[in-house]
Amino acid sequence: MELVRAGSRRISHIGETRNVSSGGVLFNDPAEPIELGQPIEYMISLPTGKSMGDVRIRCMGKVVRRDGESQALAATLERYEFVRVNSATA
Repeated sequence: MELVRAGSRRISHIGETRNVSSGGVLFNDPAEPIELGQPIEYMISLPTGKSMGDVRIRCMGKVVRRDGESQALAATLERYEFVRVNSATA
């Protein structure tokens, strides 16, 4: 996954999801300071059988929990859209 935006700041943090559901996502806590309640935008890459990343989901949500002990961040999944990457041009 890639964290793209936190609030109005554009950032690029590559990480891994720990858990994904229809209501939200849990992922590795980025080094960037992100406040609870702050809106975020993130991209999740899906495996397609041939390679990783040909299909991505662009998601918008907000941060609902930060777990310092396990270094994880939880966010809602409020809106999403599929983004297809054309492998011929990628």
